[in-house]
Amino acid sequence: MESLSAVYVTASSKEEAEKIGKEIVSRKLAACANICGDVRSFYWWENKVDSSNEAVILFKTKESLFPELEKAVKELHSYACPCIVSFPIGAASDGFAEWIIKNTL
Repeated sequence: MESLSAVYVTASSKEEAEKIGKEIVSRKLAACANICGDVRSFYWWENKVDSSNEAVILFKTKESLFPELEKAVKELHSYACPCIVSFPIGAASDGFAEWIIKNTL
């Protein structure tokens, strides 16, 4: 079976996350995008600890689509250095895994 992954992306707002999520799914680079709004992030930026409210996008996709998904997110994203991290899906129910494969490129 083809390797699957979950891709974690942060965005500046729920609206930006929804725009990115809808576009990535429309392009069939992911079968699904879950949006979790209003998360608080703390991070190093420009030599100091900064913080902001963000939204999280969690994509379900094929591992092989990560390079194309990453490129598309960077084109759509407002951040100079967006968080785009892929985690392998070690196991998934057969029906769900088949659904991801069927609904992506």
